[in-house]
Amino acid sequence: MSRDRESTAINQVLRPAVFFDRDGVLNVDSDYLFEIDKFLWIDGAIEAVKAVNDAGYFAFVITNQSGVARGFYQETDVDRLHDWMAEQLAARDARIDAFEYCPFHPDGLVERYRRISDRRKPQPGMITDLLKKFPVDASKSFVIGDRSSDVEAARAAGLPGHVFAGGNLRDFILPLLANG
Repeated sequence: MSRDRESTAINQVLRPAVFFDRDGVLNVDSDYLFEIDKFLWIDGAIEAVKAVNDAGYFAFVITNQSGVARGFYQETDVDRLHDWMAEQLAARDARIDAFEYCPFHPDGLVERYRRISDRRKPQPGMITDLLKKFPVDASKSFVIGDRSSDVEAARAAGLPGHVFAGGNLRDFILPLLANG
């Protein structure tokens, strides 16, 4: 379940990447968010994505979306929200290079999504899939999440993970970009 914003050529120069969790990092976490009218950006989130872009990093979103497996919403709803996020970012000259999400959950009510998946954090599948698709310099890349499962996924993929506990996301990320 991937929404790539840009295609990449095979012989491109490696670039570092920031892997953002979505709910609780880019937007205020409201359970099972899929409605645009309920979406609220975290303070400094758009500016953080722009700072990542301006620093020459890829910007990726990796998000568990078990609401699909639980029957609360459809994959098309996730895609619609991600498209809207991309439009909002573009209006501020910022971009996400790819949105990855995992709709699976072992306790899901929707049978086709009821399963264990290596893409569901704390497993690293979404990160490793992006590392295969894009020319990422993993040695300078990192994950930003708001839960231990985000940090565990980062570690499992061989990347550092940083816990964003709230506040202004741009202020949180600038020192991390400076150290990269």
